Amino acid sequence: MTSPATHLKRRPRMALETGPEPGYFLSLPPGRDGWMFARRFRAARRGALILALTLPSMAIQALCLTLPGGAKTGFPRFFWSLFARALGLDVRVVGERAGKDGKRPVIYVSNHSSWVDIPVVGSVLPASFVAKGDIAGWPVISTIARLGRTVFVSRQRGSTARERDSMRAVLERGDNLILFPEGTSSDGSRVLPFRSSFFALAQGGDTSTLPLIQPVSVVYDRLNGLPAGRSARPVFAWYGDMDIASHFWRMTQHLDMRVTVLLHAPLDPATFPDRKALSQAVWQTVADGASMLRQNRPARPLTVEPAVAPNLTDPEPAYA
Repeated sequence: MTSPATHLKRRPRMALETGPEPGYFLSLPPGRDGWMFARRFRAARRGALILALTLPSMAIQALCLTLPGGAKTGFPRFFWSLFARALGLDVRVVGERAGKDGKRPVIYVSNHSSWVDIPVVGSVLPASFVAKGDIAGWPVISTIARLGRTVFVSRQRGSTARERDSMRAVLERGDNLILFPEGTSSDGSRVLPFRSSFFALAQGGDTSTLPLIQPVSVVYDRLNGLPAGRSARPVFAWYGDMDIASHFWRMTQHLDMRVTVLLHAPLDPATFPDRKALSQAVWQTVADGASMLRQNRPARPLTVEPAVAPNLTDPEPAYA
């Protein structure tokens, strides 16, 4: 028998709701108000923690930039790992990061579905981000990006050569880069086709000094301790006309969130005939890895050989 204070009502369930069973919500008058207060307090607490973490970290990184050695790349990884933890994210890494021997720089190529990708990928990979030029005008965020030695690109034809040379200069000094070659963030249900122009800096010149390319698949696969299906992806995905503040507020109200970073086998760009073939092979690897994670299959790094790299004419990854 249902008690008068606690009763279950049947109704369609929204993506952001949580309840005792799928398709139901728990109505506790007045307990539901307490539950909502707890969620909002959690989001506010996480926001305050991130603010308290970010301000002193900016000063520390400014100091690291003046020092020799690896502090300028090591501290950002430490900062982003704390940032991701403050968001409530458990970051799982599957696979081995390329470039540990330091012989050749690495371009890490990842799918992109949210601003949350920045602290997630930044906590795993010692590299500078390549970001769209619009971010250079954002208050506070632009300062954080510059302190992290982000390379800004406008993606305009007239500035392509200059921006490519800027990215090559980063690689020539021995640093790594992180690329999101979709050009925009997706809804988390697929990987958009990669823009081959991003791979121009990995072509030409001495083949022995070309950077390695490591495909990376990033999927947010747990929410409230359960596998994150299609209905849960709006919690993490940030796209279209969404603003960061409201997205942050909704996401940080949740518990037991996990993201998996799948590091695939690196590719040598010299073994591909042109940048389009390289772009397609990397896209296929990232898309297949992301599909594997979305379907909650056992995560394993993928390898693509140039001889069997697919010739994609209309790339469409599997939805899951």
